Amino acid sequence: MFFDKNRGAGAEWLVVGLGNPGEKYENTRHNVGFLTVDELAERARVPVQKLKHRALTNTLEVGGVKVLLMKPVTYMNLSGEAVGEAARFYKLPPERVLVISDDVSLPRGQAAHPQGRLRRGS
Repeated sequence: MFFDKNRGAGAEWLVVGLGNPGEKYENTRHNVGFLTVDELAERARVPVQKLKHRALTNTLEVGGVKVLLMKPVTYMNLSGEAVGEAARFYKLPPERVLVISDDVSLPRGQAAHPQGRLRRGS
């Protein structure tokens, strides 16, 4: 399973959708991270609307593991501040932070693999 079962009091993983707040960016490719987190939240029926760590957040369980969904409200270029704050708060190493963002360098429908290979989406 993607999420290890290492139970703790708080979030055990961060899933961060990057984007920019506001109507100007609402349904653009640049906000694919926000859109993905919104979809995950909708499927789990947990609204991502609590303001915490300079992000809209909510917690859900995936296979018994606590995951904090985040949509930083700091704009894309400053999102590291919100992510770093949450990771420090929950004492999570970088390998427990999944960041979803657009990448204009990749062809549409492909995603970067952590080891540099490309995976084609369906």
